Amino acid sequence: MNKKRLAILSPSQNAYSETFIQAHKELIDTTIYYYYGNSIPFYLEGEGNLNPTYKKAINKLIGYQKNDAEWDIKQALKKSLKENKIEVVLAEYGTTAARVLPICQELNLPLIAHFHGYDATVYDVLKLHNNYKELFTYAKYVIAVSKAMYEQLIKIGCPKEKLILNTYGPNDDFLKLTPTLEKEQFIAIGRFTNKKAPYYTILAFKNVVTQYPNAKLIMAGDGYLLNTCKNLVKLYQLEKNVAFVGVITPDEYRNYLTNSRAFVQHSITAENGDMEGTPLAVLEASAAGIPVISTNHAGIPDVVINNETGYLVDEHDVNTMATKMIDLLNDKEKASKMGQASKQRIQDHFSMQKHIDTLNILIQKTN
Repeated sequence: MNKKRLAILSPSQNAYSETFIQAHKELIDTTIYYYYGNSIPFYLEGEGNLNPTYKKAINKLIGYQKNDAEWDIKQALKKSLKENKIEVVLAEYGTTAARVLPICQELNLPLIAHFHGYDATVYDVLKLHNNYKELFTYAKYVIAVSKAMYEQLIKIGCPKEKLILNTYGPNDDFLKLTPTLEKEQFIAIGRFTNKKAPYYTILAFKNVVTQYPNAKLIMAGDGYLLNTCKNLVKLYQLEKNVAFVGVITPDEYRNYLTNSRAFVQHSITAENGDMEGTPLAVLEASAAGIPVISTNHAGIPDVVINNETGYLVDEHDVNTMATKMIDLLNDKEKASKMGQASKQRIQDHFSMQKHIDTLNILIQKTN
C-alpha cells in the first residue's frame, strides 16, 4: 500500500506544551512533511526556510502592493505542497486551518482542521478568522479535544457530521511512574496566563498553610502573570512555602510528580473567552498516578472524575479548592486510591495510541 503524503502545518516546531502535536509525526502509513512557523508556515522541517522565489517588485507589478511578504510566504508554501505531492493537510489549530484554507482550495487538497483550545473560544480570534464557516464547509474533518470544545464548535457553525472528538493522551513515560505521595507537596505546571489563573492556586494554598505550615507548592512555567504571582507570595509571606522553578523538562516534572501529594490547577474562562482544550499537564499527572485538584472547566471534567480520581471545584471557588487540598494532606491513603484510579482511567480512555489510531483512520479515509 502506498503511503499517504501528509503535510502537518503547525505554528511551532517543537514546543513542549504541544507534545501531542509532535506525536502526530508518528502517524503510520504516511510520509510526513512537517511545516512550521506562524499560522502560515514558512519552514519545512529538515529543509529550512521555504525561500520564496516571488520578488516584491514582481508582486507590485501584478497588484500585490500590500502584504507582499505574506503573499510570498503563501506562494512558497503552495509551491512546496505541490512539489512534495501532498495528498492531505492536517492543520494544527483552527487558526492555521483558516489561514491556509485558500491554498488548500486552490490546490484541491483535503484539509483536516485540528482545534486545540483558544482557537475555538477567544472572542477576537473568532472575529478575526471570520472564515471559520467556510472552513467547516470545506474541511473533511474537524477535530475537537474535549466535549466542551465539541459543543462550542457546533455552536459556531461546524456541522456535527464532520466533528470528531479525539482527546490526546500523555507520553507513556508518565504511566511508568510509581508515586510515593510522601511529601506535603503540590505541583502546578503551566503558563502563567489568565485562563490558568495561577493566583487562585496561590490563594487556595495560602489557606492550606494555616493548617500545614510546612506544606510546599511547586509552580513551574513562565508567562506574563509570573511576577504578579511572585508578588502575591511575598504579600502573604509564603516565600518558604512556594517555589517558582521556571520552565522544567519532562524528566523534572516526572520527579516532582513522584513525590507530590496532588497536582493542582485552577483553570477559568478568561475575560476574552480563552479556555483550555484538555490540559496536557492534567493528563500527565493523572497518568503518573497522583490525584488532580482542578476546576469544572473545558476538558478537565472529561479526564478527572470528581471524588474518584481527584477533586473538581467551581471556577473562582478558592475556599473549596483549599478544603480539597487539605483533605488529601489529611488522608494519604485516599490520595493513593485516587491516584491509582486516575492512572487506570488514562490507560483505559486517554492513551496517546488511541488518539493516534483515530487520526490514522481519518487520514486514510480522506481522499
